[in-house]
Amino acid sequence: MTTEPGEPEPLGERERAVLAMEGRSWPGPGAKERAVRERLGLSATRYYQLLNALLDDPRALRHDPVTVNRLRRVRAERRRRR
Repeated sequence: MTTEPGEPEPLGERERAVLAMEGRSWPGPGAKERAVRERLGLSATRYYQLLNALLDDPRALRHDPVTVNRLRRVRAERRRRR
């Protein structure tokens, strides 16, 4: 896939996979972290670092605005409570 001059590169496969994980519901404690290790080969810490960076990436917002906006609201609420 090529992009037009001046157009940002699309999200990579890993970034799309992280957003897809956040779009799912999980059956119980530890299920998501286990899936992150098995499917993405990432530690939970690294996964959440990538996710947090994605929330500030305009490409992620264009790719999945519903998930990104929901997670931004959750993050903002947690920051307010601190």
